[in-house]
Amino acid sequence: MLKGIDPLLSPELLATLRAMGHGDEIALVDGNYPGLEHGRRLIRLDGHGVIRVLDAVLSVLPIDDFVPQAIFRATVRQDRDAVDPVHAEMIECCARHVPDIKVVPLLPAEFYERVKQAHALIQTSEPRLYGNIILRKGVIYPKG
Repeated sequence: MLKGIDPLLSPELLATLRAMGHGDEIALVDGNYPGLEHGRRLIRLDGHGVIRVLDAVLSVLPIDDFVPQAIFRATVRQDRDAVDPVHAEMIECCARHVPDIKVVPLLPAEFYERVKQAHALIQTSEPRLYGNIILRKGVIYPKG
């Protein structure tokens, strides 16, 4: 256990987040996602939903503000505009941590390709369909 660090962030996950560089991406996916097939590095967080994991990751991971889009979510089939309850919760969670960065919907083919290129993939036990999101790591600015 560490002070100020969410206990959900396992040693393996913390090491992965720390090893990521500016511009690297990490995917957080639901329990139905083909994580083993798509993940270059697979981290399992069984027993936890995607929103809880997203909140923990965003508590330590800076999000890229050098690019116009840095957070991406899955869509319901081919409908970019559909916002399932899991998507609304993702948007709300991201807004608490990085209010100036919008969550961008990606169609399935675009989302899958981006996940396959991601630095790592966190497989959750989220039971809701389309509960998938990608975060692009930013930088921590020097003080002063």
